[in-house]
Amino acid sequence: MKVIDRYIESWNETEPAQRRLLIDEVWAEDGRYTDPLAVVEGRDAIAALIGAVQGQFPGLRFSLGPVDAHHDIARFTWALGAPGAEPLVVGFDVAVFAEDGRIARVHGFLDKVPA
Repeated sequence: MKVIDRYIESWNETEPAQRRLLIDEVWAEDGRYTDPLAVVEGRDAIAALIGAVQGQFPGLRFSLGPVDAHHDIARFTWALGAPGAEPLVVGFDVAVFAEDGRIARVHGFLDKVPA
């Protein structure tokens, strides 16, 4: 699913201006991201969150697992780690889409986190 591919791409984009273009492409203006560690609303806050995660885990990359979608929702797994290495973080997200196909909400769950 292209929008989810681009969503993961935005988490991997380290250049802030390019990352913001991806965020604007895939997120609704009032998009809301929620996981056990963060709740943010709006594209600016989402961009800041992604930048903070990249600062916390420099050099690591997100990879996308299977995507299952129907109607206006999708669920997918992802992993964060060094390419070719055991993932440091593993999660499961549910995305809800706005009428225009952009992401309105992401509900994130963390299945594996560093000790």
